[in-house]
Amino acid sequence: MDIPAGLETTSNFNKVCRLRKSLYGLKQSPRAWFERFTKVVKGYGFVQCQSDHTLFVKHFPEGKLAIIIVYVDDIILTGDHEEKIDLLKKLLTKEFEIKDLGNLKYFLGMEIARSKKGIAVSQCKYVLDLLNETGMLGCKPAETPMDTTVKLEESDGSAPVDKGRYQRLVGKLIYLSHTRPDIGFSVSVVSQFMNNPTEKHMTVVIRILRYLKMTPGKGLFFQRTTKKEIEIFSDADWAGSVTDRRSTSGYCSFVWGNLVTWRSKKQSVVARSSAEAEFRAMAQGICEGIWLNRLLEELRVPLKHPMVLYCDNQATISIAKNPVHHDRTKHVEIDRHFIKEKIEEGVFKVSYTPTNCQTADILTKALARVNFEDLIEKLGMINIYNAA
Repeated sequence: MDIPAGLETTSNFNKVCRLRKSLYGLKQSPRAWFERFTKVVKGYGFVQCQSDHTLFVKHFPEGKLAIIIVYVDDIILTGDHEEKIDLLKKLLTKEFEIKDLGNLKYFLGMEIARSKKGIAVSQCKYVLDLLNETGMLGCKPAETPMDTTVKLEESDGSAPVDKGRYQRLVGKLIYLSHTRPDIGFSVSVVSQFMNNPTEKHMTVVIRILRYLKMTPGKGLFFQRTTKKEIEIFSDADWAGSVTDRRSTSGYCSFVWGNLVTWRSKKQSVVARSSAEAEFRAMAQGICEGIWLNRLLEELRVPLKHPMVLYCDNQATISIAKNPVHHDRTKHVEIDRHFIKEKIEEGVFKVSYTPTNCQTADILTKALARVNFEDLIEKLGMINIYNAA
């Protein structure tokens, strides 16, 4: 940093400035703020969760709890002990300059609506602002985010487009996909061409925006349920990429019947068979389930039944359950032993589901309208602005 104005210096001045207070704009500011916040919250008896370091929990003798979730300087307080939550607000006010915005309605671009049936989370305003910014508010809507016949390549012969604009658009779509699993696969595809985008790539991005024009208010719905299970659907599109023939993995996890996490990602290596591609996707799904189980344990909500993993490939299921060595699995030995171990421990059980019921299919490939709408319904997505 520069020497402050007014400090007399000589030509052989060899001292440095010591920073006593972390300021906005400095690289170490977020870390210094989070360390201070963590220290204060722990002083009030909260425990920092190991499965998510931004989550703090305090359990009370009567079985109630209070939860703090923090993202930089935006904080959510929740729990079932209202008196302790009110007390926590007063304690935090003494330590920090905070503003109580009341019941959660808007957080980081996400809109939260409550009813007797459950909680809906959407990003309608974010979508409309994005369409307005790109001049797409009056565009012709599309029924799906991606054409089933389109296969993108790095060098497709079309003219290059503005790299900065393409990256900004895709970056905003990535953030939007936090509440929109329906665009998860298409956004994953267009984000692979950030370095050298072409007109063909931009056309696919515009198609996603046209789909958003059709469904700006669509979002996730978390309904009240008596179901106390974790279900994970894993799927893979074998050799789907025409550029390098790598497969695409997709999984979505349901906690108590509600969609909580999902992912669509191109695999890091080429799979030699569809069973191998499904195997890698299955291993990723199991890792996600283990993390969710650990998080529930820290909230003291233990599972009474093993987690269920659904797969639509019979060969993959038979390899996972059968300890006999298969030639076709020599190169996925680690995944094979990992999956087999979790099944034998009773942490997971693997079940077959037909392809037309495979919810994760929407995260691995572009689908036709009928299949696409069917899977959106299975994901539990609704448009609260259209609901009667």
